[in-house]
Amino acid sequence: MFDHGKIAIIGGGSWATAIAKIVLNKTGHIGWYIRRDDRIEDFIRLGHNPAYLTEVHFDIDKIAFSNDINKIAQAYDTLIYVTPSPFLKNHLKKLRTSLQDKFIVTAIKGIVPDNNLVCSEYFHQAYDVPYDNIACLGGPSHAEEVAMERLSYLTIGCRDKDKAESFAQLLESEYIKTKTSTDVTGIEFCSVLKNVYAIAVGICSGLKYGDNFQAVLMANAVSEMSRFLKEVSPLERDMMDSVYLGDLLVTGYSKFSRNRTFGTMIGRGYSIKSAQIEMEMIAEGFFGTKCIKEINRHSHVNMPILDAMYNILYERTSPQVEIKLLTDSFR
Repeated sequence: MFDHGKIAIIGGGSWATAIAKIVLNKTGHIGWYIRRDDRIEDFIRLGHNPAYLTEVHFDIDKIAFSNDINKIAQAYDTLIYVTPSPFLKNHLKKLRTSLQDKFIVTAIKGIVPDNNLVCSEYFHQAYDVPYDNIACLGGPSHAEEVAMERLSYLTIGCRDKDKAESFAQLLESEYIKTKTSTDVTGIEFCSVLKNVYAIAVGICSGLKYGDNFQAVLMANAVSEMSRFLKEVSPLERDMMDSVYLGDLLVTGYSKFSRNRTFGTMIGRGYSIKSAQIEMEMIAEGFFGTKCIKEINRHSHVNMPILDAMYNILYERTSPQVEIKLLTDSFR
């Protein structure tokens, strides 16, 4: 069985906090990189993350905090990256420590802008991490429900099945069920696309479309996602699996979905900028829309929902017009 060694969390948001809670259930210690020194000081003083999931309390003696990413990367064997995808490159720019011998787990539900790479591909190409040393964490799972210890299911994707199984066992608990997969790229692209489709659901909700239409929208989103995955990562996969369909459904329908919330604000008439400012959290689907659109310029997959979201978010076309065109294309 693979030994994951000492584990560190990279990132200080809600999902990073929830994952830290899960990992500490099984281990007596973690390292934790948080960029802002004042956040670390408040965390130690309060015993909880001062900005996210403040109801989750930690035994501070079990955590070695640092705002030095190199210190954490040198001292720990498994690094779980949980930063917003648009900021990943900025964090890694400070890195002077080789990652080649580390086990990298990406819990980032987004794509690296400009490079248009899912995170596993980015770590492999930019930092020479072997694919067998890279895993991804798939849903369906909202940080808020994990923090409340509500039953959640996680899929650990890794090309090395032994490493996937070992990490899955680490996360397993009374409220966390796990399984494994070798479809790393498919899981990561699904994590990007489900955020795009959640924005679409939110926009339709803001425009007062009802449940009947939103069910049709989600059904078409599954088909669109399947077409794209077959083109960019042609493996045999069951799209009804919880890591694909389940993650799409929870992100599209849950009150905890920041991408749906962002879309709802756009549908109600907010500008892109004002919605982003008011949310105070990153809606990964905004960035994912542009990245997938650029990837699809080469793949030429029929993706009318993605195209409509791109037109609304980047071409500033009317949500009313775009969604009406979309409704006319559905059957």
